[in-house]
Formats: sequence, structure tokens, C-alpha cells
Amino acid sequence: MKYWLLLSFLLITSLTTVHAQDSASFRKIASEIMLNGTCYESLRTLCKTVGHRLSGSPQAQQAVEWAQKELRAAGADRVYLQPVDVPKWVRGKESLKITMANKPGMKEVPMLSLGNSHGTDGKVVAASVVMVNDFAAFHALTKDDVQGRIVFFNYRFPQELINTFEGYGAAGPYRWHGPNMASAKGAAAVIIRSISTGLDDAPHTGSLRYADTVKPIPAVAIGNTTADLLEAACLTGNAKAELQSECRMVDTVRSYNVIGELKGTDHPDEIIVVGAHLDSWDVGEGAHDDGAGCVQSIEVIRTLKALGMKPKRTIRAVLFMNEENGLRGGYAYADSAKAKSERHILAMESDAGGFTPRGIGLDMEWSKRQFIKNYRHLFLPYGIYDFDQEEGGADITPLKRAGVPVSGLIPDPQRYFDFHHTPQDVFEAVNHRELKLGAVAMTQFAYLISEVGLK
Repeated sequence: MKYWLLLSFLLITSLTTVHAQDSASFRKIASEIMLNGTCYESLRTLCKTVGHRLSGSPQAQQAVEWAQKELRAAGADRVYLQPVDVPKWVRGKESLKITMANKPGMKEVPMLSLGNSHGTDGKVVAASVVMVNDFAAFHALTKDDVQGRIVFFNYRFPQELINTFEGYGAAGPYRWHGPNMASAKGAAAVIIRSISTGLDDAPHTGSLRYADTVKPIPAVAIGNTTADLLEAACLTGNAKAELQSECRMVDTVRSYNVIGELKGTDHPDEIIVVGAHLDSWDVGEGAHDDGAGCVQSIEVIRTLKALGMKPKRTIRAVLFMNEENGLRGGYAYADSAKAKSERHILAMESDAGGFTPRGIGLDMEWSKRQFIKNYRHLFLPYGIYDFDQEEGGADITPLKRAGVPVSGLIPDPQRYFDFHHTPQDVFEAVNHRELKLGAVAMTQFAYLISEVGLK
């Protein structure tokens, strides 16, 4: 009995000492980033000198060069490029006019073609509009109801959901699948109410993928204010629209993931990824989506290097290319890891905006989640309390499918879908303290796992 009491005492004392050391390391990391962090100014440079950076564009190549420079300046032991062949889609000129309820003529309204969509080849597509509020209403339409008309998917973002990413999951299929469904019934084009929490008229773009079995038809998004006007016109039974766009898929071009790493001292072959996607849509500046995640990932490297905190396991910052309209960077990285027989013990992504962090998603087996949750008290002083969501990130999904435990930074979600995929996603929309706090959480988490592993 005395032996077991002594063993328990020694174990508790040991864990208390270890956690005290971890707590001190967490405080050093937080102070360094909040006082000396460079991520906010790095984001300013990315947004204001490069701007939006759709994969395959000249700006995307400029972003690759920017990322190399930033990772070298951060002190990464090694910085290198990983080739990725990406689709090149161009928007071109575009316009939309709609009829207004009880008003003569047509009015031009703000709009954005959906990414990867095929436009009107510069011609004007003029047709009457048929409105449906959800897929059930669309399925009730016959081909005769749809043939030659423009389908307006008027699905409203479910504002009653507290977690806005749940709302995105509900509204997203109207952008992803709506054009295919409408084309299958002979529609001339599609208009969707933007996937937006905002009470404004900002149109939100985003990707679609045409099924092989349907004819590609033009597809555009309109903001909530315009959608309300079109809804009113449709309720009169006399709604029409005129659409003109030049968007098209051009080619496949060579681009790159940008990778920087700190080599582990004790277990260098065990790799921890912190990452984000370098590309953005071709509107706004890609500040929240996902410039914020890029500079936070770089800040992980800079902070540990500045503090002289050498990780026991290799920490690798990966800035993925082509998340927005293809996910080619994520697949290229996972394929390379498999080909090299690399051992990744964890991958973490920041791709939910530069807002105040609330938690860290854990998409992994139960025992590993519980192991990480044993350390949750270390994060509480920094506002990180939610470890219950099974979240990761799109770019690291291929790693997850290969068996790698994945995680995702969880910022406060309330404002993200005001800016997501809009011209309003600019540097000025990001707060420097919120951005830095996200970098604090990522650095603390990566360093913790580099010290204790993931059992």
C-alpha cells in the first residue's frame, strides 16, 4: 500500500512540475507574439502589395515569392517549394440586370460569377426567372417549368444557428450542386442568394464543380438586398433577368506549396504541420480567407525561433496552393508525404478567419482527443476553451484520409460569413489583437505536441 501511495505521489508531483513548465512556456509564447509579433504587418504586406491571389494568376505567383521571403525572415531552418499543377480560371467582365417589382425596365445589380463556372461567352442571356426557396421546391418542378429559364435558388442562410459554419453546411449545397441540378432540367442559367450572414448587398463567390453528365451553364451569386428585390419581383410572377459574363476555365499551370520548418531535436522524423492556404478568390484581398491563417502559421516559426525554444519534433509550416477551387495543394502535399514515407503525428489548419480564437478542433481517435484535453487548463487563460468539435481543415483532409490526426483553429464564427469570398475581405477587416491571439493558440498547441507527442 505504501508503495502505491508513494508512486501516486511521485506521479502527481511529476505531472504538476511538467504542467508548470508548460504554463511558463505558454506565457513566454503569448508575451512574445502580443508584444513583438509580426503577423499583422505581414498580413498588411500580403494584402496591400499582392492582393487577391487566385491560383494560376500572376498574383498567386507573387504570393509564393512573398511566402518564401517571410518564412526565411522568420528563421525557418529550411524553406522550399513543392510543385502543384493548378487550374486557371478567369472572371472577365460580367453584369446582371433584373426586373423590379412594380417598376418598369431593368436595373443592373451587384453580382459575382461562381468560381469555376462557365459564363455566357460574352453574349447576353435573357430569360424569365423561376424562384425556389429550397431543393424540395426545385424537385417539385418539371422540366417544362425550368427549360430555358433562369433558376433562382433563394435559400436563406439559417441565422438561428449559433455556429455559422453549420449554416454554411446547410447553404453551401445550393452553390455546389444547384447549377448541376438546374442544368439537368434544361435551365439557361442559375442565380443563388449568396451564402452570407450579412445584412447587406455584398455578393459572395465560391466554387462549383460541373458534373460530367450536364451541360455547364452560367451561375452567379447576388447579395441579400438584391435577393430580396428579386424575390419580390418573382412573387409578382413577372421576373426577368439579363446575364452577361466572360468567365471561363483557361488552362492548368504550375504553382507551388510553400513550406518552412524547424527541425526537431529529439524526434526529427515526427512531423507536426501548421498550415493555411495561400490562394484566395479574385475579389477583395483574401485577408480573413486565408491570409490570416498564412501569417499565423509563419508566426509559429518566428516565435519559437525568436525565443530559442527548440521543438523536440519537427514543426512544419505549410502554405497550400489552390484550396479555393481545386484542393490541389493539399493532395500534392499528402502524396509527397506518402511517397517519402514521412511520419506526420498531427496536422493543424487555420482557415476560419482572423477572429478571436475560442477553441481547437480535434478530428482524431477518441484516445488522442482525451490525451490533448488533459492539457486544456493550460489554454484557458488565453480564452481557448472549446476542444469538443471534431474539426480540421480542407487542405489537411488528404492527410486525414491517410490516417493523420488533424485539428483546426476555431475562431469566433459570428462575422466570418459577412466577409467570406467577398470584395469586403480586406486587411482593414482584421483586428491585430484577434489575429495575434490566434497565432498564440497555434504556437502553444504546436509546441505542446512537439514536447509531449500525441499518444
